[in-house]
Amino acid sequence: MTRLSVNINKIATLRNARGGNVPNLTQVALDCERYGAQGITVHPRPDERHIRYQDVYDLREVLTTEFNIEGYPNQEFIELVLEVKPTQVTLVPDPPGVLTSNSGWNAIEEQSFLQNVIQQFKKAGIRTSIFMGTDINQIKAAQTAGTDRVELYTGPYANDFNNDPTKAVLLFAKAAECATEINMGVNAGHDLDLNNLAYFNKNIPSLLEVSIGHALISNALYFGLENTIQLYLRELK
Repeated sequence: MTRLSVNINKIATLRNARGGNVPNLTQVALDCERYGAQGITVHPRPDERHIRYQDVYDLREVLTTEFNIEGYPNQEFIELVLEVKPTQVTLVPDPPGVLTSNSGWNAIEEQSFLQNVIQQFKKAGIRTSIFMGTDINQIKAAQTAGTDRVELYTGPYANDFNNDPTKAVLLFAKAAECATEINMGVNAGHDLDLNNLAYFNKNIPSLLEVSIGHALISNALYFGLENTIQLYLRELK
């Protein structure tokens, strides 16, 4: 079964909008684990507009499932990850002011940079994943950079799914097949939801993990957090 990692950025956004500690981010993360999530994902940004660096330290003390920290690998981020030592670090190519992740790495042009960063994390025993599109040459360059996994950026799949599911998933299936053939694991994330998740999972047999935040937390407003996590887990069976 593909593992579900719940991205709790939106919980932090809600908390920060009012100040204080409501909702309690740490408690929500523990509840997600209790309700069946197999991992927790956070994406601290330099402006701390949702996840704060202190949140990362607080979560490390209490989580019992996989902890995945994603973000752009500036020096501050690298130092944070090396200190916290999560199960997995996911590198995304976001510049500081971007609203949300919207593209994968150009692993060909950024080869030297990625190799250097990945080597630091692997030396510390941290599994590495990098956010990627579906271009086969880029997938091969990711493997050359030394990453353990790629996380496929599924925004384009979600955008095209309602028009033609078969066409929407095709390049992702080919990219995942390529990654598997060259001994990289496959994760996926961005705009996956209850409408498109099962089809994606069915057509990517090598899929190890999905990271879902915005849609899942939005669904929880209607269905409740526990029920929503169970609904997502059912889509992954």
